[in-house]
Amino acid sequence: MSSNSTSPFPNAESPTNLTLITPKPEPIDEPPPPLHLSAASLTHTTSDADVFSEFNRISELFRTAFAHRDGDEDAALPDSDPNSRAIVPVPNPETQAPGVVVAPCSSRKYQTRSSELVRVTGLKADDQNYFRDLIRRTRMLFDSLRVFAVAEEEKQMDPMGHHRKPRGDLKASALMRHGGLWLNRDKRIVGDIPGISVGDVFFYRMELCVVGLHGQPQAGIDYVPASQSSNGEPIATSVIVSGGYEDDEDAGDVIVYTGHGGQDKNHNKQVVHQKLECGNLALERSMNYGIEVRVIRGFKYGGSVSGKVYVYDGLYRIVDTWFDVGKSGFGVFKFKLVRIENQPEMGSAMMKFAESLRTRALEVRPKGYASLDLSKKKENLPVFFYNDIDGDHDPIYYEYLVTTVFPPYVYNSGTSSGCECVDGCRDGCFCAMKNGGEFAYDSNGVLLRGKPLIFECGPHCHCPPTCRNRVGQKGVRNRFEVFRSRETGWGVRSLDLIQAGSFICEYTGVVLTHEQAQIFTMNGDCLVYPRRFGDRWKEWGDLSQIFSDYVCPSYPSVPPLDFSMDVSRMRNVACYMSHSSSPNVFVQHVLYDHNNVSFPHLMLFAMENIPPMRELSLDYGVTDEWMGKLAICH
Repeated sequence: MSSNSTSPFPNAESPTNLTLITPKPEPIDEPPPPLHLSAASLTHTTSDADVFSEFNRISELFRTAFAHRDGDEDAALPDSDPNSRAIVPVPNPETQAPGVVVAPCSSRKYQTRSSELVRVTGLKADDQNYFRDLIRRTRMLFDSLRVFAVAEEEKQMDPMGHHRKPRGDLKASALMRHGGLWLNRDKRIVGDIPGISVGDVFFYRMELCVVGLHGQPQAGIDYVPASQSSNGEPIATSVIVSGGYEDDEDAGDVIVYTGHGGQDKNHNKQVVHQKLECGNLALERSMNYGIEVRVIRGFKYGGSVSGKVYVYDGLYRIVDTWFDVGKSGFGVFKFKLVRIENQPEMGSAMMKFAESLRTRALEVRPKGYASLDLSKKKENLPVFFYNDIDGDHDPIYYEYLVTTVFPPYVYNSGTSSGCECVDGCRDGCFCAMKNGGEFAYDSNGVLLRGKPLIFECGPHCHCPPTCRNRVGQKGVRNRFEVFRSRETGWGVRSLDLIQAGSFICEYTGVVLTHEQAQIFTMNGDCLVYPRRFGDRWKEWGDLSQIFSDYVCPSYPSVPPLDFSMDVSRMRNVACYMSHSSSPNVFVQHVLYDHNNVSFPHLMLFAMENIPPMRELSLDYGVTDEWMGKLAICH
């Protein structure tokens, strides 16, 4: 393929020995009924000054957009054509600035998927960062839409009735496809997808389609159909290994993959012979032409909101295929896949390794642990401390601080009243009104979208500890590890999979007044200035690419934060997080134990799904130019 100025992949090239693949037009997709997303046409009467207007408006947008999609699951997808699988808004050079991807908010016909095969190579560091950020923002939009869609659907449920589980993933993917926001749709990529790293974790099959990693919502083999190839030969690009076939064998680096077809899906048993056609033929042809395939492993996971996870484990080559008699006595096609060398460690292997650390840390890694709980049982779960690089055990000598220490006068300002919800809070209660009419979290404690400030229920409320409006104050829910890194000095990683929008921990310290801060600075003590943290909360829940009149939340408002925090003697795990210009953690201001809006708690939430053993990072705003993080972490 010759590169051109309109391609989002300037370094894309046709895979070697694929000259036989000539693109053919994909069948034309019929667009779904138009989505009426203009808030100007809605009938609500709240004014701009009304603190409830923003929540009411967005709620109405979702109700309108999803009104015609509440049938079966297939209806939530724009089309059910199995060959119209997944996937980037193509930049328009006439209307778009270089390096910026802008998706129109207006209703339009979604782009069909190309059959042109390319392999992307030689990306520069800036290109890699660009595509990583594009993937990150697309996944953040998917998650934001999903959690908000589920919350909206839960509002319509009859508490006493029986309803099927809301499918926010289907609704989110449908809206994103209608808006032209599915990625990698203009080229069919062989090999790694730019911006997707080995080890990335997904909770839903539809998210794989949205980013273009695997384009089949149901089938395990993604391929270019024979009907779209000039010589009538299909080519496979990715497979999902989930143990759904009884004859599968998975040894990690080597997989014996059973072909598609002939299975009783209710019992995972073969009931007829498989045929060398469709995806099976595509795998055989990929082996013949030496085309690598992406492997995504799917398995059940107790910590997943969907009950399972999908992990991208890298590239494999198909080295052999044969026809065999399966365990049920029927003929099956088998394909031997071998992982290509010199790739990052498999994400599924890292998840298993982290699981073993949670229960057998000293047995798995007998050297390197300086402490199995830096918090000394102050946190709900232990905070490990691991250093196998040098003898620096500095974090052990700080007093662990679970929550921020505010001056006494902070608790004397504002009212001390709370809600009267004895059985648990619901929309419309006193605390919900303080948040603009609705709560900030869903029923699982996931943040619906970032706000300038969130009011949680506090000590003066009558609701129980299980109230959905008590999230940050409950402390950590995951097992963390402070570790020594050659790249970033000190770092933090989780031993658990963290879902996007979930609470991580509080950034704690001792709050100082302006005058106190001046004295401490003269003494060389370490101070953190909350006002310098990046406003990344604005990105979580930003629906402006879907709704043209979306407005970033501005209520409840917070005055400029004019205080600092001393972490020179007391601190917690958050102080060891590294800085990043593309962080996976953001700061959300929260109040619960007092009502002084000038002194909020700095609560940290996940911007994306964070796999176990992946380093957590924050946007500190102002950082040390050499180390890329605050001086307190040296």
